[in-house]
Amino acid sequence: MALIRKISIGPDYKTAMHYSVGQIVYGDNRIVDIYETTEGNYVIMIEKGDEVKQWKTFNKNVAISTEDNIDFD
Repeated sequence: MALIRKISIGPDYKTAMHYSVGQIVYGDNRIVDIYETTEGNYVIMIEKGDEVKQWKTFNKNVAISTEDNIDFD
């Protein structure tokens, strides 16, 4: 399970770009993972069929807000 469930890119939350795990993007691709690298960048991975590819990377200098997956089980 991915720790980050949703990422918002931009200084104003209302007008930011929002990406969520499970969201359909770029045609019929689905976001399968959002994670932070050891360098502090954020990466969005998408899949189409059995293929998973890196789709977007945002550097740590961009205004970013994240929502984590929370499991109370």
